[in-house]
Amino acid sequence: MANGRPQIAIVDDDESVRRALARLLNASSFDARTFASGRAFLDSLSGGRPDCVVLDLHMPGLNGLEVLGALAQGGLTLPVVMITGHENADSRNRCLAAGVLAFLGKPLDERELLHAVTKAVAASRPGSRPRPNGAL
Repeated sequence: MANGRPQIAIVDDDESVRRALARLLNASSFDARTFASGRAFLDSLSGGRPDCVVLDLHMPGLNGLEVLGALAQGGLTLPVVMITGHENADSRNRCLAAGVLAFLGKPLDERELLHAVTKAVAASRPGSRPRPNGAL
């Protein structure tokens, strides 16, 4: 945590999505860092781990599932909220089987995203509990 605020990594190849999510999360008691690719995010982990990752499923280079695989291969377990503009049952099932905590379709509902991130952050901290009704 930086300055007592949970660290959230936003990994999406779309700059406008990264900016919008960073604004939302920074205004909601989180400290968001953005990454334009899965590789840039993975390379950043040597400098510390975020409390939660908001990860786009479909990106050039490494896609969201490949990023999850790289994390697992490196022995890192991070709470992940997967987002996608191409939602389907197969993608949802594959992501949930890979261990994501939430699978959300774009356009994102802000309350749903904040609730998922809050739950993910709580899950990343031993002994902590999510706040009732998704309160931040």
